[in-house]
Formats: sequence, C-alpha cells, structure tokens
Amino acid sequence: MDAISLKVKITGERLDRYLSQELCFLSRSRIQQLIKQGRVKLNGWICTSKKITVKVGDQIAIEVPSPTAMLLEPQDIPLDILYEDKQLIIINKPANMVVHPAPGHPDGTLVNAVLAHCRHLPGIGGVQRPGIVHRLDKNTTGAIAIAKTELAHQNLQAQLKTKIARREYLGVVHGVPKIQKGTVDIPIGRHPVERKKMSVVPIEKGGRVATTHWHIKERLGKYTLMHFQLETGRTHQIRVHSAYIGCPIVGDPVYGSSRSIGFNLCGQVLHAWKLTLQHPVSGEWIEIIAPEPREFTSFIGILQKRNGKNI
Repeated sequence: MDAISLKVKITGERLDRYLSQELCFLSRSRIQQLIKQGRVKLNGWICTSKKITVKVGDQIAIEVPSPTAMLLEPQDIPLDILYEDKQLIIINKPANMVVHPAPGHPDGTLVNAVLAHCRHLPGIGGVQRPGIVHRLDKNTTGAIAIAKTELAHQNLQAQLKTKIARREYLGVVHGVPKIQKGTVDIPIGRHPVERKKMSVVPIEKGGRVATTHWHIKERLGKYTLMHFQLETGRTHQIRVHSAYIGCPIVGDPVYGSSRSIGFNLCGQVLHAWKLTLQHPVSGEWIEIIAPEPREFTSFIGILQKRNGKNI
C-alpha cells in the first residue's frame, strides 16, 4: 500500500482532474475508482465525490493499493545478448516486444525471455519487473540493460537518475529541421484526455522536466536521420519531443503523421543505438552499440536510393 500526500497548487479544478494531472502514473478512471472506494482524503476527511472543486492549500492524501503480483513464467524466447556478466545483461531488444508483463501483455515479454536465461532474477527490483532498470517502447528496438543483482539494480538506476549513464538513439523523422542541432527542454505529462498518450504538459499542470538533445546525421529528401541523446527518461520522450518540433518519428502510430511513406513498417523507426554506463562493481566504463535491425537499415537504404545517394 502506497500513501501519497499532495498540497494543491491551483484553484478551480475538479478533484479527479487535478489528481490525474499531478499523478501521471495513474489513469483518471483509476483515480475515480480510488475516490469511490474512500481511499482519498481531502483536508483530513474521506472524500467520495470526484466532482468536488479543490483550492490552493488543500491537503490531499491518497492510498494506492499495491498491485496484485503476476505469475511470471520463464519462456524460451531467443535473445540477442550484447553484453553479460554476473551483475548485468544488455540485450538488443527487437521490435514488437513489450519489456515486462502488463494488462494486455501477460507473457511473451522481454522479462519472460530473460527469466529463462537468468533463473535467479525474481525479486530484484520488484516482482512484476525483475531486473528492469529502464524501458523501451514495444516497437522501439535496441540496447536495454537488465540488472542481475540488487546491487546492480540500485547502482544502474542511480546512474540514470544522476545522468552518469548515457542513452543515445537513432531515428528517422518526417521533415528536415532548419538547424543542424538543438535541444528540446519541454516538460512531459499524461495527456489530459487520452490517458494512454503522453503530451507536452506545463510543470504546474503535472508535467515533469524532460530534455532531449538532437542533431542531424543525414538529410534524406523529405526525411531526416537523427541522433538523439536523452538527459531524462520520460515515457515516449523522444516521440513526443520530435512531434513537438514538427518532425514526428516515421511510423509512429500515436504521435506520428498519417502520410503514406510507401514502405510497410511495423512501428516507429526509432532505435536505442548506444548505451554507456559504469560497471556497478568495477566502475569501468561499458559502451555498447546495438546494431540497427534489418528493417531500419533497409528503410534508410530505400530513402538514400530515392535521393540518388550511393550506398
């Protein structure tokens, strides 16, 4: 059971709407359930009305029941292992693979595959996400680190939080930016209406700081091959920031363009290309480059041919 306390910063919002903006990890329907169940207190009193209006200075306390543990079954799914020792394993994740089990994806995930490879993972970093240090979207490919010990799990998460570890991506976007490089420093939060999406959300409305550095690697006619480096790791960060600057990731079914590209893609053309971190025990630097998947390189090749480039 998690207990969350908040002090209201704005006046005039409905209770359920305010909480959905502040707590982006909870859907609005989930918040409404908690209110109905009497798990939300407003200024010390149980509040079961989702429509009550909050005002600056109000104190809100929420009890969030712990999720029911899912039974994780090891599954013999092939893994493209880029690095492995007693502390961690780094995998080149394919497209169309969810990282960990969740509603709608009970198995066939990266976690199920890793459990078959590393039988001692359960319990490291949580029951439902054993060993998971960071995540990649279902159709984003590339390097992902998984801790094999509790020490490694805590150390690697701290490296991400303090920006010691570096994550670099390659992606193809619609359009061509007018400048060679730039930084998007725009907060991201849960979309106020479409709760499965993220969007640009002001800090005062519940957004969280998000910073993405980018530069052009190659201009490909109406498209651009981009290099991205994350300074923060918000959900869908590169996809949201790319759309924000008017250059959405090609093939992105959520934030992308509906324009036909004449190429059948299984998802967004985004690849976690390089992962750089310090070994959690020795402190030595580890730099891992994940080879781009065939679909990624084939698409680049087609764009290069369209634009008369020798490959």
